[in-house]
Formats: sequence, structure tokens, C-alpha cells
Amino acid sequence: MLRFEHHNLLHNPSLPTAIPAAKVKDWHPACQQAHEEIVADRKADILGFYGLPDQDISHITDFVARLDPVFDTMVVLGIGGSALGNKALYSALRTERELPRKLFVYDNVDPVYLHEILAQIDLDRTIFNVITKSGTTAETMAGYMILADLIKTKYPQDYKKRLIITTDREKGFLRQVISHEGYTSFVVPDNVGGRFSVLTDVGLVSSAFTGMDIGALLRGAASMRQRCGEQDIFANPAYLNGLLHFLYLREGRNISVMMPYSNSLYDLADWYRQLWAESLGKRHDLKGREVLVGQTPVKALGTTDQHSQVQLYTEGPHDKVFTFLSVESFAHDFVIPDLHPDRQEVSYLGGRKLSELLNAERLATEIALTKSGRPNANIVFPVIDEFHLGEFIMMYEIQTVFAGKLLHINPLDQPGVEAGKIATYALMGKAGFDKERAEIRQYLDKKQS
Repeated sequence: MLRFEHHNLLHNPSLPTAIPAAKVKDWHPACQQAHEEIVADRKADILGFYGLPDQDISHITDFVARLDPVFDTMVVLGIGGSALGNKALYSALRTERELPRKLFVYDNVDPVYLHEILAQIDLDRTIFNVITKSGTTAETMAGYMILADLIKTKYPQDYKKRLIITTDREKGFLRQVISHEGYTSFVVPDNVGGRFSVLTDVGLVSSAFTGMDIGALLRGAASMRQRCGEQDIFANPAYLNGLLHFLYLREGRNISVMMPYSNSLYDLADWYRQLWAESLGKRHDLKGREVLVGQTPVKALGTTDQHSQVQLYTEGPHDKVFTFLSVESFAHDFVIPDLHPDRQEVSYLGGRKLSELLNAERLATEIALTKSGRPNANIVFPVIDEFHLGEFIMMYEIQTVFAGKLLHINPLDQPGVEAGKIATYALMGKAGFDKERAEIRQYLDKKQS
């Protein structure tokens, strides 16, 4: 079971300026209200991610079982919620579990990056997975058009088996493409937004393809969902962490640093960044009032960033809350040889494991931050596996929605992202955006004057 160590988020002798437990209790009525709103949203089928642990995944496992065994690589074409979850799960398990198949994710539309991916794969052994609910996402569709043309040209007889599409169940341009071309397709559910979609076909297809146990992933999510059904705030890790981050935000701690002490979990922090930023960074509350709320998520990597960031974290502004991700047991480890037993500078390392050093470094950072009065928590993975990753994902998705309720904002929309999409459409000459193009021309004229 995933452990949430929250002691250093609460007032204690080492952190006298931290949030008192009594203040947490004072917020019980607001938390109860938020809980009731979540229950109502679940009944109204608004929070579809809650039901994902119960879904039938046989269509995914059957697809993987039927695949031509020649395919040993998948390239996902997606962005945001269609990419980050895929990356996070794969990078977490590719070495821990020695996954038998490879995954690449093409999300940033950098042409050199696409060239790099194509240089690393064997096209004969690669299947492409296009993921976009709307079928209009410019970045994904550009990649689709380039790569579909490539495989159609090179494999005119069997290109259909080399590309799959994950999109809306019924609507959108890609549904028309699927109907016309006969591509295998998967579904992005109507009631699950992109950043909450990693436990849908969006993330499960690539995970099953690479060899993950997606059933265990969902069982972990189900276990955490049960834990986070508790109304007692101290027994509910998602509610407690969400409330404490909310309270620290009210006190000016407007940056949330996630610091994995494992390279395998680094991309999980990227997934968290989108979830937290896109869900909670809002200009208006539910009544239309301008509130400009949100807590900026930042990622840092274990000992690497102890030597690049922790100076700022311990002695810089008191504007951050820290969350460590630590691992108790690693799939691979090394014993440090006692090469210089007569030299006290390094002899203390001889005979110790690298994992011991890594976890000692994490504890040392915790101590340093605590001594400096910086609130911090530790989420402990007993091992990195599908079950515990499923727990983590569900905890943070629930935590995010709960924090949104406390902030009185809509954690499911993304008007700021949509504004950027519209500007992109206008710049690229898409029909129907003449007004926006005119506004952009005015902006550029002013910029150049």
C-alpha cells in the first residue's frame, strides 16, 4: 500500500510555523461540503474517472493478444493528457519490470524530435497510436498526417494494421477516417477529461502493449478510491493532502514542488504538473468572479536537484510546499565496493547499497527543509509496480478535484488552453478564424512598431 507521510505538513516542534491540526479540523464543514459535491457529481456521471477501476479491459487485452508479433514498438501521437500519462507509466516500469516492448511518445511538434524518433525505430516493427478526442488537435493531427502518409506509401497493402486511433466514441473527423480506412479504434470517454484519462484506453492500450499488467493498475486505483471514500479527513490521503495544499496556498505557498527520488518516477511528476496546473489554475470562480487562483507545480529530481535547487528551497522565499516520492525496494541495486578502506573520506561508503545512499539523501533533504521551516511530505512506494502506480494516479485525481471544490472553481475545464488553440488555428490559416487572425495582425503590428 502507498504510504502518505504528512507529519511535516502539520505543526510540530520541528515546524512551528506549519498548519496546526486544529486548523484542519476547523475546515471540516468546508471539506464535508466538498465531499458532498463530489458525491453528487459522481451520481451525475460528471467525474467519470472514479468509475474507471471497474471497467472491462478485455477489448484491450484481446487486441494486444491478436497483434502481429512482429510489432515490438509503439509510437503514441498525442499531447497533454493524451501523452503524459503514457510517458509516466512507461518510464516508471520499463526498467523495473524489464518491459518487452518499446514506447515512444511524440508530443512536442519539434521536427527534429520527430526525426530523432524515426531514426530510432524500425518502421517494419512499429505501430502508431493516434490519440485525440476531438480529432482537431493541431499537433497530433500534423503528426498523424505525416506518419499516415509515410506508412501508406511504404506499406500500401497492409498499412491499416500499422495505425490505430483513440478518439471520441461517435463524433469527430477521426471517426470518419476510421470508417473510411478501417483502422482499429479505441475510445476516449465523454465523461473523462484528457488530464484524467490515463486509466482509460488513452493510457491502457500503450501500457498493455508494452507488457504492463493493466488489471493490477486498475486494482491499485480501486484500492485508493476506497481509501479516499473516507469522510474523516485524516484517514483520507487525497482529501488531507488537497486541504493542506489549499491552506498553504492561502498562506502564500503558491508553488508545489514534487521531487521524486527515483528516475523511474520523474515523468510521473510531469503528469502531476499538468493535472494540478490545468485543473486549478483559473481566472474565475464558479460565480464568475475574478480570483486568479492556482498553485504552480514544479518538478525536481532527487539527488540531481539537491545540487542545483535545494539551496533555493532551503534559504529562498517561503513560497513552496514539497512532496518527495521515495521507493523502499528497487528492482536493481548495487553494493559500493570498499576500494579505499584506509581513507576516511570514502571508506564510509564501502559495503553500502546505492539505494541506501539515495534514501539517506532524501531524508537529509527532508531534514534540511524542515530545519528551514519548509513544509514537506513523503509519498512512499514500497516497490514501483502497476498496483502502486494505480494508487498514486487515483489519489492525485481525487485530490485535484477536492482542491478545486475548496477553491470554488471548475477543475474540469481549461479555458486558457482553448484560447491558445484558437490562436494557433488562426495563425495556421484554419477556416472560420478570420476575426482572430485580424486581432493577431494588430498584435504583431503593435509589437513591431
